[in-house]
Amino acid sequence: MKKLILTCFVAFATVSLFAQTMAFTCIEIKVKPFTQDNIAEAFDKVFEDVEMNQGGVVLERFWNGRTHGMTHRIVFMYTLGVDMVDEDAIDPNKNDAFWSKMQNYVEEWGTSYSGRILSWQEGDTEANPDVHIWDIKAADQNQFKEGHDKIVSEFAEDFAGRVVGFGTYDIGRPNGATHWVALTGKDREDHLMLYDKLQKSPKFMELILSRGEVEDVKDYELQILRRKQ
Repeated sequence: MKKLILTCFVAFATVSLFAQTMAFTCIEIKVKPFTQDNIAEAFDKVFEDVEMNQGGVVLERFWNGRTHGMTHRIVFMYTLGVDMVDEDAIDPNKNDAFWSKMQNYVEEWGTSYSGRILSWQEGDTEANPDVHIWDIKAADQNQFKEGHDKIVSEFAEDFAGRVVGFGTYDIGRPNGATHWVALTGKDREDHLMLYDKLQKSPKFMELILSRGEVEDVKDYELQILRRKQ
């Protein structure tokens, strides 16, 4: 698995496309009991002095909707055509130590999947660390994106400070999903209060329908533990 991740780093640094499109790769893991703090500490040490080039790395914990017993995931976010980190950005000794520790803390390596980020509003993930993600099948990607972007624009005040994203699953599609929508909040109750408010708005419901035909595949909840960007 260590070789797989290092290969991902190399791939990120060598892909070249015309458009500056953001992309991601997620790797799900099942950590051994009571080792979350150890993994977070190892994460901090390996990335503490690393400068990211239009990208980042996120360590997240599954709260609800986990699959096959997986407890956490690591997300690599990067810009296609741009090196995620400079070639010598990560100290080789720190990198080796990190993956050596990960082998001690990880009970099982799960599935991985990759895709693109088509819409993204940045937010304050320290104030809003709780992530709700919907895996979906969107019949018309462009129509969905147009409707999604209108929702974020029309209800800008409600989404202020929150990460709001929409994108694709292109490789390793989980449960056959083709796309995803992500939203952050303070906690689960904060999400529910937002949904209650928005769904009472006729304008919001109209824009939801404007996204076109959508099949819900699955939704799940995560907590952002660490984020380096």
